[in-house]
Amino acid sequence: MADSVPDAVSDADKIRNKRLAKLGSQATPSSNSNGEETNSSGGAPQATTSSSVESATDSKQQEKPNPRFDVSNSSSPHESPKPSPNPFSQLGMRLSNGAVPRINISPAGAGPITPQKRERLGSETGRPSSRAGETIQEWEDRILSGIFRLTLELNVRLDTHGHPLHYVASVREDLEEQGEPVRFSTTVLDQAILEAASNVGKTTPLDYLLACWKRVTKHYKGFKSRNTEDPKYAVVQEARRLCMSYCIFAVTMPDMFGREPSPTNPLTPHLLVDQEDDRGLCHDFLSEAVSRFPEDDSTREALLGAIEDLSHQLAKMSMNGNYKPYVLALRTIVRYPALVNALVQSPYFLPPSVPAGTLEVATLLGPFFQISPLQGEVTTQFFASPKTQDKSYIINSQRALRMTLQTHQTDLLDIVNHIVKTGKEARDKMLGWFALCVNLNHKRRAMQVDSKLVSSDGFMINVTVCLDQLCEPFMDATFSKIDRIDVDYLRHNPRVDIREETKLNADQNASDRFYSETTQGTSNFISEVFFLTLAAHHYGSEAANSKLDQLDKDLRRMEKSVEEIELDRHKFVNNPRQLRMFEEAVKKYKDQIDKGLSYKYAVQGVLLDDLTQTRSMQFMRYVIVWLLRLVAPVQNYPKQQLHLPLPDQQPEVFKCLPEYFLEDVVGNFKFIMRNMPHIITSTQSDELVMLCITFLRSSEYIKNPYLKSGLVTILFHGIWPVSHRAKGVLGDLLNSLPFATDHLLHALMKFYIEVENTGAHTQFYDKFNIRYEIFQIIKCIWSNTVYREHLSQEAKVNLDFFVRFVNLLLNDVTFVLDESLSAFVEIYNLQQELTAESSSMDPTVRTEKEEALSAAKGKAKSYMQLTNETVAMLKLFTEALADSFTMPEIVQRLADMLDYNLDVMVGPKNTNLNVENRAEYGFNPRALLAEIVDVYLNLKDKESFVFAVARDGRSYKPRNFEKATTLMKYHTMKSPQELAAWTALGEKFKKAKEVDDQAEEDLGEVPDEFLDPLMFTLMEDPVILPTSKTSVDRSTIRSHLLSDPNDPFNRAPLKIEEVITDTALKARIQAFKDEKKGKKIAEAGVMKEVMDTTPG
Repeated sequence: MADSVPDAVSDADKIRNKRLAKLGSQATPSSNSNGEETNSSGGAPQATTSSSVESATDSKQQEKPNPRFDVSNSSSPHESPKPSPNPFSQLGMRLSNGAVPRINISPAGAGPITPQKRERLGSETGRPSSRAGETIQEWEDRILSGIFRLTLELNVRLDTHGHPLHYVASVREDLEEQGEPVRFSTTVLDQAILEAASNVGKTTPLDYLLACWKRVTKHYKGFKSRNTEDPKYAVVQEARRLCMSYCIFAVTMPDMFGREPSPTNPLTPHLLVDQEDDRGLCHDFLSEAVSRFPEDDSTREALLGAIEDLSHQLAKMSMNGNYKPYVLALRTIVRYPALVNALVQSPYFLPPSVPAGTLEVATLLGPFFQISPLQGEVTTQFFASPKTQDKSYIINSQRALRMTLQTHQTDLLDIVNHIVKTGKEARDKMLGWFALCVNLNHKRRAMQVDSKLVSSDGFMINVTVCLDQLCEPFMDATFSKIDRIDVDYLRHNPRVDIREETKLNADQNASDRFYSETTQGTSNFISEVFFLTLAAHHYGSEAANSKLDQLDKDLRRMEKSVEEIELDRHKFVNNPRQLRMFEEAVKKYKDQIDKGLSYKYAVQGVLLDDLTQTRSMQFMRYVIVWLLRLVAPVQNYPKQQLHLPLPDQQPEVFKCLPEYFLEDVVGNFKFIMRNMPHIITSTQSDELVMLCITFLRSSEYIKNPYLKSGLVTILFHGIWPVSHRAKGVLGDLLNSLPFATDHLLHALMKFYIEVENTGAHTQFYDKFNIRYEIFQIIKCIWSNTVYREHLSQEAKVNLDFFVRFVNLLLNDVTFVLDESLSAFVEIYNLQQELTAESSSMDPTVRTEKEEALSAAKGKAKSYMQLTNETVAMLKLFTEALADSFTMPEIVQRLADMLDYNLDVMVGPKNTNLNVENRAEYGFNPRALLAEIVDVYLNLKDKESFVFAVARDGRSYKPRNFEKATTLMKYHTMKSPQELAAWTALGEKFKKAKEVDDQAEEDLGEVPDEFLDPLMFTLMEDPVILPTSKTSVDRSTIRSHLLSDPNDPFNRAPLKIEEVITDTALKARIQAFKDEKKGKKIAEAGVMKEVMDTTPG
C-alpha cells in the first residue's frame, strides 16, 4: 500500500495545486526538525516523500511567524521518539522512554508561553487543552489525530472511544525519511487528509471530511478568544481551513481522491441530512463555504448545483413521499444572503420560456410549491374508497389534510420571506417568479380547461396563500397604508399581464388607448404584492372554487350515467364474455367517479380552511376599500364618507381595471357566505355591504350584469339564518347601517329593472333566479319602517322609476302564476289519465305520459317557489306604493291579472288544481288566495283600480268574489273586518261595472279613428309616434315602452319623450264625446217631456 500511494498522490497533487491556486490559498512557511525552512511553489498543499509538506493558510496567518515546537527529553534532547506498541503513547501522555516531556511553545524569537487550562480527559468538545505533562507537539498530534481519526501506527486502528482510525502509511514514510518525529502536525496534515480521504472504502471522501468538519468545529468553538498568537488556536484554525478546502475538493474534484465524478451533485444528499448528523451540512460549514464565494466561484457553483438537484429530485415526489427534508434544506439555505443571491441567479429560477404545464417542475421553486394534498396519488390516500366512508371519516381526513398543508405553507412563506428580505435583486426575482406563475395560467379561467396546459390547483393555491401572507404586514385595520397602493401601477410596466382580460367598463380599444399612455416611475413593494395577489386569487383559489362547482356537476352526471348503464346488465347475463367486458367497463367508470370524488373532498378540505379563508377575506376587504376609494369623488375614502349615487363621470382608471378585481371579491365572499359564514366578523361586513350597495345603486359603473348579480347573491347568502343569527351574518347590519337604510332598497329595485335584459341567451330564466334573491333581501328589511318611509318619499319624486319597477313586477307575477297553475292543471289531467287507464294503456304511451308527468312536476315545483315569493312582493309593494300600481299604463294589466287568477283559484275549473302531494311543490292554495285577496284590498280605495277591474270583460265575474268570500269564511282565512272590506269591495266593482257599461252604451258606435290601434278602446290622450306616424293612446304606448323600447308598428327605437301630442285628434274625440253626451241629455229631456204629457 505504501508503495502505491506516492504515485497516486503525485497525480492528484498536480490537480490540487491548480485548485488551491484558484482558491487563493497560500502555504505558510514552517521549519522542519533540522531548522530548514521549506515553501511549496504556488501555495498548494504538497504530498511528497522527499521534502516537508506545507499547509495552506489564510492571509492573516501569513503575516505572523509560525510557532516553533521544541520538544526535549532529559536523557536525549535530540532523540526522536520511536514507534511504540503501547497505544496510549500515541495520545501524548508519555514519551517512549517513560519520561515526562518538557514543553516549550514559542513563536520564532518569542519568549515562553504559559500552558493553557487543562482539558477534560476523553472529551472531544470544548476548548482543546493540554494534559498534564503534554508538550505542544504531543497536543497537536493528539488533537489532529482525534479530529481526522488518523493514526501513524499500523497496529493502532481504534481510538480510546472505539472509533476506527485511518492509517496513513505515506505520511509515516515521509516523516521517517526526513528524520522527523512520527506524529501529526499541521505541516503534514495536508498530505494526511488527502491520503485518508482517498482510502475511506465504501463511504465517500465527503462523508469522511464532513464528520471531520463537525469535530474540528467543536474544537474551534472551544476557544473563547480567537488569538492568532495562541499556537493551539493556530493549529485548530489551520485544521479547519484545510478541512473545508478538502470538502470543496471532494465536491468539485472527486478525481483528486481517485473517484469518478458523480452524475448528481455530491452535496445534495448531505443537505437532506439533519445538520447535527455527521453527514449533514451544519451552519458553520455553510457560513464558511459562503465566505469563500468572493474568491472561489466553484464553491458557489457547487452549492447552487446542490440546490438545483434538490429541486429536480423533489419535482418527482408528492406529499406522500419524504418531501420534508427537501423543504427544510431550502429553509436552511435561504438564511444565507449570498446563497439566496446565487439561487435567484440560477437559470432555473426564472427560465426565459417555460410552458405553464411544466412551471411547477421546470423552475427552481416550482417543486416546493407543487407539494400539496391535491396531487392525484395523495387525494386517493386521504380519501380511499370515498363512497363507502361516512361523514365523520371525511371530516377527519379533511382536518388532517389541512394540518399537513398549513405546516407546508408556513415553510413556503418562510422561504419566500427570506428571499424577499435578502435584497433588491432577490426581491425582484421573487416577485418575477410569482408574476410568471399568474401570467402563464390565464387559461385556468377558460370555459374548458386542459389540465396539461396549466399549473395544478395545489400549486396555484400555495402561491395564493403565500402572497396573501405577504400582504398581511400592510393590511392594518385602519387602512393607514392603502394610499401606498399605486393607482397607476398597471400603467408603468407592470409585472401582471392584463392585456387580454375583460375590463370592468371599457372595451378593448378604450383599454388599449388608456394603457398605451404609460406613466413614469417604479412601483413599490406594497403595490407589486397587492396586484400579484389579486391575480393569484383569480387564477388560483377562485379557479379552484369554480372547478369544484363544475366537478360536483360532472360527478352527478357520471353517477346518473352509471345508473343508466346498469339497466342494460340483463342483456349480457347469458354471455359470460360480454358480461365480463361489461363489468370491466362499469368498474372503470366507477373508478373514475371514486377518483373524482376523492379529489372533490380534497379540494373542499383545502378551501374550507378557516385560517386560509380568514386571510383571504382580510385581503379582499382591503381590495373593497381600494375599489371604493377609486370611485369616490376625491379618492379619500375611508377618511371621508362615500355618497351615492356616484358621479356620472367614471374614473378611467376604474373603468379599465380587469373585471376580476371585483370578480375575485364577489367569488370569495360568495364562497364564504355559502360555506363558512361563521368566520365573517362585523368589521369586515361593513365594507362588504357598502361595496354591494354602491355598485348596485350606481350599476352603470360595471358592464357585466352577472358580476352585479353576484353582489345580490352575497347579500342573499348574508341573510340566511345561521347558528345564533336568525337574520344571518348581514341581516342586522342591513337594518342598522345608515348607508344601507338610505340606499339599499333603491339599489335592489334598480337592479331588478336592469336584470330584465342581461344579453345572454339564458336571460329569461336568469332574471327569475336573481329576482328571487332580491325578494328575500327585501323581505328581510321590510319590517324596518325607515326603508318604507324612504320608499314612499322617493316614489313621489321618481315616478317613472317606480312605474318601470311595478310593470316588471307585474309581468313576473303574471308569468309565474300562469306557469305554475297551468302546470298543476297538467299534472291533474295526467294523474287522472294514468289512474283511470292503468291496465289498458299501451306501455309506450304510459312511459311517455309518465315522462310528461315528471316534467310537469319539475316545472310546477320550480315555478311555484317563484310564484310564492313574487305574489308576496306584489302584496308588500301594493300596500306601500298604491299610486304607482294605479297609474293608467299599469292599472288595467294589474286588474286583468288579478281577475284571471282569482277565476282560476275559485272558478268552476278550480278542481283541476287538486293535485296529489301539494306540499311537494310548495303549493298552498289557501295561502295563495289570501295573498291575492290582500292585493285587492290594498288598492280598494283607488277609483282607477275599481273601474279597471270592472272593465275586465274576460275574467271579471262577481260570483268569483262571492265564492272567495265563502271559502275565506269557511277556512277562517281572514278576520271579520277584512271579510267586510272584501264584501264592500265586491259591491264597488258591481256598481262600477254598471256605470261603465252605461257609459259605453251612451257612446254607441265609436269611429275607428278614435280607437286605440293596440287596445281597441276609445283614446283619452292620443299621441303621434314620430317614425310610424301612428296615433295611439299615451297610456298604451307608455305601457308598451315599459317592456319594449321600440315603436310597435315599425320597430324603430322609441322613447316616451319623443311622442307628439295629437291635439287635433284629441279635440275631435272630445267633440264626439260631447256630442254623444248632448244627445243623451236631449233624449233624457224629451223622454221627461213625453212622460209629463202622457195622459194620466
